[in-house]
Amino acid sequence: MSDTSSSTSLAARFGNGANQLPRLWHGFVLAALLAMAATFVSTMHGGPQLLYALFFGVALHHLSGEAKSKPGIEFCSRTLLRLGVGLLGARITAAQIAGLGWTTAAVVILGVASTIGMALVFGRRLGMTKPQSVLSGGAVAICGASAALAISAVLPRDKESDRFTLMVVVTVTVLSTIAMVVYPLIAKLLHLPPELAGLFLGGTIHDVAQVVGAGYTIDQHTGDVATVVKLFRVAMLTVVVVAVSAAFKRSREVSHKASETSGTGRQPLVPWFLWLFIVMVAVNSLGFIAQPVQDSLNFVSRACLVVAIAALGMKTSFMQLARAGWKPMMLLVAETLWLALLVLGCILVMK
Repeated sequence: MSDTSSSTSLAARFGNGANQLPRLWHGFVLAALLAMAATFVSTMHGGPQLLYALFFGVALHHLSGEAKSKPGIEFCSRTLLRLGVGLLGARITAAQIAGLGWTTAAVVILGVASTIGMALVFGRRLGMTKPQSVLSGGAVAICGASAALAISAVLPRDKESDRFTLMVVVTVTVLSTIAMVVYPLIAKLLHLPPELAGLFLGGTIHDVAQVVGAGYTIDQHTGDVATVVKLFRVAMLTVVVVAVSAAFKRSREVSHKASETSGTGRQPLVPWFLWLFIVMVAVNSLGFIAQPVQDSLNFVSRACLVVAIAALGMKTSFMQLARAGWKPMMLLVAETLWLALLVLGCILVMK
């Protein structure tokens, strides 16, 4: 009798798993089409790909309430998001990090730690919750939209979580685009040598793409240094996400238990996508990832993040974004200025 019930239970689980793809397909296709449209507009006319994906998604917010679309949109905004963050590790090697030198590494670490600390202090004065302050500080300190998405995945969730995350993504993307134009002018005005100019650009601009664009507008050497410095900041995502996961473990478990989508049991301290990130860095450091494979993994990572942003956009309306108010944006601007002035001050001392 027990064998029969076990077989029935197993068959039911298998049947449920087999039914997932048809349920997810509709929402996934919608998010993927929006991601492709954003990529096309970005390629043809310039501008931030992730921001386009977000706005296209928000414009079709009404589709997220449809029964056919909702499961796929949820899948893209969570599972694909985590996969994209995990695959970011394929860009980084231990040799790149070691090649920076202790002084450069110390400046970057100081910038990341102090920016998150400043976010907690200033965020409290502005009435932000600790999770909101950590999310905004981590996004500015590490790698913009990608960091915001990774950190939000290990924070306790409530009805404001997705809206606040999207507001952070929008604001840091805009600030990063402005920095891509302004910061190279500052580096030239101060006559910074390529090593220090690369440290300034890679240590302060939020998104990887904007760092690359800013660095190579000066010269090849500056672009190379800026890219490596930025990848070191991306590598620090592992440490920050583990620390955030540990700090909010108890409250995260409470929010998961209260959520309809939560499973039973305790939430892991290190989420699976972070283990994937660590494995990718280790394998790439050992030279096991050939350049064509690395390029493919980077493409898949970026594609997952763009689709996830489009899906997150569909879960949020313009009215919801507007309700976030001016305080979170002011916090992000303050964090950006803090990081830029801190790194620039260290550079002027080194110079």
